Amino acid sequence: MQSSAFRHVVRSSYSRVSSLNRTTLVRHFASDKTPNRTALYEFHQQQGGKLVDFAGYWLPVQYTDQSIIKSHLYTREYGSIFDVSHMLQTYLRGKDVIGCLESICTADIKGLRNGTGTLTVFTNKAGGILDDLIVNRVADDVLYVVSNASRKDVDMANISTAVASFKAQGKDVSVEFLSSDDQSLLAVQGPNAVTTLQKLCHKDLSRLYFMNTTTDSIAGVDGCRITRCGYTGEDGVEISIPSSKAAHIATALLDPNVGKLKLAGLGARDSLRVEAGLCLYGNDIDESTTPVEANLLWLVAKARRAENNFPGSDKINSQIKNGVTRRRVGFKMDSGAAPARQHVDIYNNEQQKVGEITSGCPSPCLQQNIAIGYIREEYKKPGTEITLKVRDKHYHSTVAKMPFVATHYYQAPK
Repeated sequence: MQSSAFRHVVRSSYSRVSSLNRTTLVRHFASDKTPNRTALYEFHQQQGGKLVDFAGYWLPVQYTDQSIIKSHLYTREYGSIFDVSHMLQTYLRGKDVIGCLESICTADIKGLRNGTGTLTVFTNKAGGILDDLIVNRVADDVLYVVSNASRKDVDMANISTAVASFKAQGKDVSVEFLSSDDQSLLAVQGPNAVTTLQKLCHKDLSRLYFMNTTTDSIAGVDGCRITRCGYTGEDGVEISIPSSKAAHIATALLDPNVGKLKLAGLGARDSLRVEAGLCLYGNDIDESTTPVEANLLWLVAKARRAENNFPGSDKINSQIKNGVTRRRVGFKMDSGAAPARQHVDIYNNEQQKVGEITSGCPSPCLQQNIAIGYIREEYKKPGTEITLKVRDKHYHSTVAKMPFVATHYYQAPK
């Protein structure tokens, strides 16, 4: 049970976040252009979704049937459906496709089995992160990539340049960027996510492990791609579906006779990913941040480090050898502290600034405020005491291991 004091803190905090606090997500990713509509725009309105401009799309921050905190907890206990059709979906094809994508990312795609995928990053010449993305090796000559909507233009240009370069060398590779008008993407996350989906498709999903991908029909709709992954720390899938059938499939997943899923929005998605210690591009990682500094070295495959042939590999290998001056870590705040959000300064016991928060929120599961940020290397050890300056007040906090809440990814047996 939640304490009444924490419930008050969370409610007051999330009442500000009901517009997503207009700081962490919406302000950062709102577009100057008229927002695009996903195929589920009218569906969200019919279901009571409160729509906001996020990364140039109208997306629900929450629904009228439950608060953000209740939606968060419902995802952890049962499961939720998130419209993530704003994400960029890309297919690359051709016998030289693996070498082409490896020329701009840090993944060992050659080492992947067909039907499996991995999280990776695009990097620039300085080793900075251009974007984080998932690449799936569908076949020897087919890759399926999902990347961030806020980086769509950057990613399309980066991929197109690599493809053009390979074609100029006479190599076989082509690219297809999918439009959200044609192809939608739903994230189904939580303990009941896959058991519910299983009732609507044919393949045995018990054999579809974390970062595995396949195609199947869903609720009678052929040609759907199912990838076991997600952004909440829970077991779940992302399903790529024809936009013309998006409302049909969402309705089928919500059928109480099939499962206990509910719709969830950006508010719960953000707090869920913070509890899972996951990065939001533009907050926790950007072009000035390297994978080493971001504590994402595991995204730089050992084979690729040895090859030393991706953008910024010299810088990243040098940091691996010689170290860095700052590191992304987690923080847990003492009871009664105000939530620390992006740009909150971090101080040591001598009141010297030693870092900055990049993401933060009240944790509905832990009943305390948590945050992610960068701190000087000498202070990165879990348990290190620091203070966070929130609205001119200093609050005691400690460096903490991430994820803050245990993850439940459906891993293949060893």
